Order: sequence, then C-alpha cells, then structure tokens
Amino acid sequence: MQPRRIARIGLILIPFLALLAQRGFKEYPYEGNNPAPVPPDYSEKTEWAFARLRYTNGGNGGGGGGGYRRRGRGINWSTDFPKADRQFVQGVRRLTRLHARSAEQVVDLDLDDDEIYYWPWVYTLEVGRWNLSEQQTRKIRDYLLRGGFLMIDDFHGGYEWEGFMGSMSRIFPDRQIVEIDDKDPIFHVLYDLDDKIQVAGTAAINRGLTYERFDSQTPHWRGIYDDKNRLMVAITFNQDYGDAWEWADAPWYPEKMTSQAYRLGINYIIYSMTH
Repeated sequence: MQPRRIARIGLILIPFLALLAQRGFKEYPYEGNNPAPVPPDYSEKTEWAFARLRYTNGGNGGGGGGGYRRRGRGINWSTDFPKADRQFVQGVRRLTRLHARSAEQVVDLDLDDDEIYYWPWVYTLEVGRWNLSEQQTRKIRDYLLRGGFLMIDDFHGGYEWEGFMGSMSRIFPDRQIVEIDDKDPIFHVLYDLDDKIQVAGTAAINRGLTYERFDSQTPHWRGIYDDKNRLMVAITFNQDYGDAWEWADAPWYPEKMTSQAYRLGINYIIYSMTH
C-alpha cells in the first residue's frame, strides 16, 4: 500500500482553534495500564496531539454510576495507556509531515469545561463497559456535530456491543451505525486500505487466534455520519488497534497487524482534519 501524495497537502488544514488552544499535558500515573517514559519534548506546542477520552466505567447502563477505581490491569478508559498512545505518535511523526506532540492529551468528560472542543480527533476504547451521564452524552454529541471525530476501539462480541449501545444510543438516538464502505474516503485519504484484516489483541494472539470471543470472529469497521455525509464516529469492532500500537516494538506481535493499525489510525487522523 502506497500513500497518496496529494493527501499530504491536507495536513496543513488543521483547525486553527486546536492549534491555538492546546491544554497542558497531565499524567495519570495511578490509572495507567502500561507505563512509558514521558518524552523530553512533551510540552512542545504542536499542530496535533493524541487525545484520549477519560470516561466513567462500570454499572449496567447510562447514568454515571461507575467510577475511576483501578481494577487490576487498569480501568477501562486507560487500557494500553500511555504506551500505546506515545508509541503510535512516533509512527505518526515518522510516516507523515504532521507536527505531532510526543505525549498524549487526556480529555476528562467529568470536568465542567470545554476541553474536548480543543481536539479535532479523540480516541476511546473498551466502550462495552462505559457508562456515560446525560451531561457527558450531550457534550460528545455537540462536539461531534460541530466537526469533531471520535475513534472507538477494542470491544468484542454481542454483550459488549449491547453495553456500548447503552450510551451511544443516547448520544445519537436518531442516527444509524453502518458498515463503512470500502470505497469511503477514510480508507483512501493517505493509504489505500483495500485488503483489511482483523487486528487482534494480545489475549487472542496468545491463544493462536485473531478474535477474543466466540461471537467476535468477524471484524467490523463501522461508523456514524452527519447530515453532510461526514464520518463523525469510526468504530473498529471485534478488533484491538490499541494493542497493535502498544506492542509494535514486540517481535512476537504480527507485523501485518501493526502495519495496518498505523496506516488506519493515520488515515483517521488526516480524515478528521480535512473533512
């Protein structure tokens, strides 16, 4: 797969507000799942930063009844964090001309401010267990309708899909989740991703599989569009791109999966800033 050179021009079209209004970097050492050194240039002012959503987890429905308590390998929002974020950004820096910050930005939905609006691309994962309040769902909906982009990753099977929909159906009760067509610009804005494979998490790979649950054998690339046919939410279901970024430096993790994970993530970033 070769990158489309014409798409590189789009990298200069970063929304001006995000460029001017970046918030300061903050660590979450007691909630992280996989430690990584803080890069020496973490405070550099840049065009783009990897923004990760910090959300409430736990409970059996939307209402904000969960919490942020650590549970063994980490709470849901911080799975693979911060290593996956920082390692993926290194790939963004090498493979594009985008001036990317070396450290991630955590966007806390519980804070009573407009933090999320400063970041054109936001990532979240393990949403089969998220538990958003009405205020949080309103904020995400408004962010997306104003032009924001949300990448959702690392959840598997019917049970987790149902948990995910408990909050997503309140974010967009009137919009369908659809399979993203292979010809959609998001799969071709920089890299042509015509022959996609299932990107597996380490739990599956350790068992010699590409899927985590009996009903998660089929990978999906799903999304939600706005009224102008712009993709607002991109969902990698029955897959784990975060693990592919996190373990890109491990010789036992399949190179083909890592390669696709970096290309698809970069495509999503460029799409979010040019559409």
